[in-house]
Amino acid sequence: MTTLRILHLSDTHLMDAGVLHQGTVDTVAAYSFTLESFANAGPLDLVVLSGDVSDDGSPASYRTLRSLTGDFAARHGAVAIYAMGNHDQRAGFREVLGNGHPDSGSGSSNSGSSNSGALSGVELAAQAPIVGISHVAGYRIITVDSSVPGRTHGYVDDEQLAWLRTEMATSYGHGTVVVIHHPPVEPVTALHHGIELMNAGQLAEALAGTDTVAILSGHYHHHLSDVLAAGSSRIPVVVTSGIVNSNDVMAAPGHERAVAGSGGTIITISAFPGTAAERQSQVAPAGSLARVRTLPLRFVLPVSIRPEVVFDLDGSEVERISQLISATRAERSQKG
Repeated sequence: MTTLRILHLSDTHLMDAGVLHQGTVDTVAAYSFTLESFANAGPLDLVVLSGDVSDDGSPASYRTLRSLTGDFAARHGAVAIYAMGNHDQRAGFREVLGNGHPDSGSGSSNSGSSNSGALSGVELAAQAPIVGISHVAGYRIITVDSSVPGRTHGYVDDEQLAWLRTEMATSYGHGTVVVIHHPPVEPVTALHHGIELMNAGQLAEALAGTDTVAILSGHYHHHLSDVLAAGSSRIPVVVTSGIVNSNDVMAAPGHERAVAGSGGTIITISAFPGTAAERQSQVAPAGSLARVRTLPLRFVLPVSIRPEVVFDLDGSEVERISQLISATRAERSQKG
């Protein structure tokens, strides 16, 4: 089993040129600073952007993302792959990034992986979920679209789940990495309750008994490692920090606070020692299929890029915003 080395980034929230996020944050400068901070990361196989790569959905923001990420990935010998988030817009994403994988029909110049496309026929529809598959260093990389147009919470629709079950029915190489913006594990901070992945249980059912070695997500704007129980397997879930800001998980109870932090996670996936038969048995910890080693890194950005405290919402403001963005009772009823 070969090793897969990933730089996992998320929530860049890029804006069209000259526009500041929430009137305060230069997202292009923040992303450039973060990439420069990873200059000494060494050789990489994969750079993953796990959603909310744009904030306004403009083609210009996706072109900026593709240029900055592509240059960085090329210097490190890596393939760049992008997933949809709730702030992304499918039309602009598809126009510039295709389905987020190399050679998917967009203007991307990334190379080094094979691509098997996305939902047959449906993918051509303007508002169809954007999914895709690449093969990198002997691993299968699958992006799933958990975005719900016009909403903040996540949901993987029945058609995607059926497609995922079909694709995952056959194992590939050393295993599969699934990239999905909304983590399939419960949130930590106040404002994220109600905008999490509504049907994490259905995703777990689709991945049960498959060769999934890790799930990579964003959305929460802070580092988090957890596991998803999928049948007898325990799949590692790696949530990486946001680029646009970093959620303060030590904020006062009921508060939602974002500070001037940025970062990402270097992930190394490799085999457990022993024979292949042993690795497929319960010898591997908690029924996992591979060793997933994470190195979360956080950087403090200069005040010229963003203020020290981006926002600090008290309980009443969190409640007001939650009423606007949280999943409705009907949407919650879909929770699996």
